[in-house]
Amino acid sequence: MKHNEALAQVETLLMKLRITHETHYSYSPMVVTAQHVAHLEPVNTPCQTCLTHSFSTLPVSPKLRRQPDAFGNHRCYLSLPVAHNTLQVHAQSTLETYSLPLSQAKALQDHAETLTWEQAQGVYQYRAGQASDDATPFAYASHHAPIDQAFKRYALSSFTPGRPLIEAVRDVMQRIHTEFKYESLSTDISTPALTVLANKRGVCQDFAHVMLACLRSMGLAARYVSGYLLTEPPPGQARLIGSDASHAWVSLRVPQMDASTGSESWYDFDPTNNREGWCSPGEDYVRLAVGRDFADVSPLRGVLQGGTNHTLQVSVTVEPI
Repeated sequence: MKHNEALAQVETLLMKLRITHETHYSYSPMVVTAQHVAHLEPVNTPCQTCLTHSFSTLPVSPKLRRQPDAFGNHRCYLSLPVAHNTLQVHAQSTLETYSLPLSQAKALQDHAETLTWEQAQGVYQYRAGQASDDATPFAYASHHAPIDQAFKRYALSSFTPGRPLIEAVRDVMQRIHTEFKYESLSTDISTPALTVLANKRGVCQDFAHVMLACLRSMGLAARYVSGYLLTEPPPGQARLIGSDASHAWVSLRVPQMDASTGSESWYDFDPTNNREGWCSPGEDYVRLAVGRDFADVSPLRGVLQGGTNHTLQVSVTVEPI
């Protein structure tokens, strides 16, 4: 094998990152018992490898049980049977990010350029006696990404007859990026995607839900991705610890019409930052978990006895090492 051919078969190490995610709850009155579910350990993908992961809580040491969820994410159950008025959860991971091998990326791109959105749409339609595609559940409505004519009307201008799938979806991403305003605190997790579509403002989570709803309303399969994005401080300023945040974007299923292109056929789109790529939008992204929408991959959620009133503080640091 020639040197260039050998290089085409290997991944290229692009970045090494450390992620520190800290969550602090304060409760009033005191919590008597609590059960939590955490999605805070990054998964391994063709574009990233988790080298180390640590997880701890204060002041209570919970009973932990780890079990993969239905989407292959790392899920951790926390049982806290001891009374407490505060809870601190500290998760830290180090990762390496990669680009796909050139040969695989080229095969996927060649395939994608010949695949129209109508062909992709047809994969998820029911046919008696035929097995459904593994990604079909991601073509259905979910709580935060419903199927609705309003989303279809918004998306339709991007889906002209015979247009390549990725080109059409890219157009939807670019329109959301251009037409929607990023505005912190303008929404919360209870804000419906239809409201975000009407007001055209929100945050990354909202833009991901709107884009998912548009694609599913067009009969396509796409999943919600939670993770992190490395941000750079302004020139001459130090990186601020805890100033980063979780991030969210969309992953589109590109159906395999030809098995020779390999098994990793998800193409990621980030409507907040107008970035895209096979398996990941870029080397500065870290995937934490995937699901139908945010409800499947919330970093930390739980059921409490007590603690009627509570405050939440979250700090995230993403840094190169």
